[in-house]
Amino acid sequence: MFYDLNVPWNLNQVELQKTLSFLSELGYNVVALDHTLTGKISAEISCSIPEKLPFSTPRSLRILRRCTVVLADPSQNHRLTTVAAHYDILALRPTNERALLQACQSLECDLISLDLSTRFPYYFKMKTLSGALQRGIKFEICYAPGVLAADGGSSRRNLISNATQLIRATRGQGIIISSEAKRALACRGPWDIVNLAAVWGLGQEKGIEAVGRAARSVVVQAGMKRTSFRGVVNVVYGGEKPQKLNSGSETRGKDKASSQNKRKADALDDGVAEGDVQTQPLSKRQQKRQAKQANRAKFDTEQAKDVFVEKSDELPAKTGGNRAPFAKDDGC
Repeated sequence: MFYDLNVPWNLNQVELQKTLSFLSELGYNVVALDHTLTGKISAEISCSIPEKLPFSTPRSLRILRRCTVVLADPSQNHRLTTVAAHYDILALRPTNERALLQACQSLECDLISLDLSTRFPYYFKMKTLSGALQRGIKFEICYAPGVLAADGGSSRRNLISNATQLIRATRGQGIIISSEAKRALACRGPWDIVNLAAVWGLGQEKGIEAVGRAARSVVVQAGMKRTSFRGVVNVVYGGEKPQKLNSGSETRGKDKASSQNKRKADALDDGVAEGDVQTQPLSKRQQKRQAKQANRAKFDTEQAKDVFVEKSDELPAKTGGNRAPFAKDDGC
């Protein structure tokens, strides 16, 4: 996959549509539309690039939204955190050495884009640029101003000189190459850029990474910062199953079937419980208790029987002394 992370957002929709279509024909898969902010940034920030473009784009082309903040005064509050929340990629463009030092050491961004078509009054030093490389921030080289050379060739000379110096200072590490083309005429294919980078002193493998793997790392890291937990952990898919929406009749049928099944289960449970009570064997403790109760009942019955027999034997003796004897019947 090939990336072009700097295509200026243009209100001229016809020209922008032609540029995107031409980039897709050249073999690019991901393109970032860039909006530049200069001066003091207001508190109310909104993305100037709509999510759905007002014109049709090639299906094979992925469109990203990028914001480039021009740094001129290091003491100014640029509200980078708020700006980064509204765009997919945040780039910084320092205009002096102090702003470049601050961007490399402390400011949070995804990309440092230098306008290499102008003459810089200072040299790029490895000691300054190494801070950004250690934090995973890439440096961007834009070739379109040098290709068009609308100012008589001075921008082309500055581009070659500054790009060579930047590649030497970074030792070919953390370099990506974008177009910054405002017209389709300034766009070049990925393999043309690889050959152009070889002229600047960047090897062929590094040149392919500049329009491929290195640019992809910028997009992935920017997405991780905005969607993941502290830029480290990102849950892509948690295994959730989509819920099916059932109609009213199916829901009622399922409820009725579940209620019938529940009644059958309750009835079965009751039958099993009763059978368990009837056929449940007695424990030894219960057997001893029942035997003791039976012996006590037997003893009480025998004792009551003996008392009844004694009383019945005493009853004629007591009653016989009080009664008068019967006279014999003489037959009269």
